[in-house]
Amino acid sequence: MPEKIDSYRDLVVWQQAIDLAVAVYETTSNWPRDEVYGLTRQARRAATSVPANIAEGYGRENVGSYQQFLRIAQGSLKELETHLLIAQRIGIASRDGIGPLLTSSESVGKLLRLLIRRLSND
Repeated sequence: MPEKIDSYRDLVVWQQAIDLAVAVYETTSNWPRDEVYGLTRQARRAATSVPANIAEGYGRENVGSYQQFLRIAQGSLKELETHLLIAQRIGIASRDGIGPLLTSSESVGKLLRLLIRRLSND
């Protein structure tokens, strides 16, 4: 029996998105200083946008709005993945360094899709 959801903080997708954002901050702290206002900022902004949009959508208390914010979170997730892949291709991040982030991102993406579908069926 699933646990009762009293808050967006109870959602596994939000919890995983928070973990991903923290991991992105940790990883990007090792990126070159001259990227602080470039890819580092962009990756961090996209990463923090994911759990923020999940929370904001939950707070709207309207299924249509909630789904829209979850879709925005999906877009931010794809943006994050793109920034990470660019960082790898230009040599500021290694495949080993971003691999776990991409795996986490994929997991969050699957959970977002499931939640959107679930809300559509209710």
